[in-house]
Amino acid sequence: MRKEGLITSDRVFDAFVSVDRAHFSPTTPYADSPQTIGHAATISAPHMHASAAETLLPYLNPGSKVLDIGSGSGYLTNIFAALVRPGGTVIGVDHIQPLVDLGLKNTKKSPEGAKALEEGLIKFVCADGRKGWKEGAPYDVIHVGAACGVLHQELVEQLKAPGRMFVPVEEQDGMQYVFVVDKDKDGGVRRERLYGVQYVPLTDAPKV
Repeated sequence: MRKEGLITSDRVFDAFVSVDRAHFSPTTPYADSPQTIGHAATISAPHMHASAAETLLPYLNPGSKVLDIGSGSGYLTNIFAALVRPGGTVIGVDHIQPLVDLGLKNTKKSPEGAKALEEGLIKFVCADGRKGWKEGAPYDVIHVGAACGVLHQELVEQLKAPGRMFVPVEEQDGMQYVFVVDKDKDGGVRRERLYGVQYVPLTDAPKV
């Protein structure tokens, strides 16, 4: 990804090197494609994770607080943790308990991940991501790993001033686009549409 210009920051490169995707992806972990992880969910393609990390990087600093909505396998949660240590916090939220358990299990596969859990650098919770996680707010960074039908105001409210959100939104034309939502130090909010994507929806847990 660095050779193709998808990763330009040394910090992001080092974070990706430090987290082995094989601990989080059930098949062909190093292919640049999404992989199914069950429960109608996927682990996104590596280039999407790289894009998210690069886009959010100005706010991913030691001590930063991050909310990772739709944490799924836990892979990007761990990438964020590598970028905000020491002193930071990353809360991974998923609305399906088996996926919360999966993220926790995968994170424990490495000594670094196990230590991050023990120290509270990484935490996984089961909750409706559309409502964020008020207990940890406000956040320097909010990453949403599933497509919203609308830009949920509750998420904007939980963003720190200043802070940044990376969120896919499905618009009226039925197409999904990644938006960057910036909140300035005075609380003003600006949103910018970046590019088209195809994510699973941020919605209720699938019926069993």
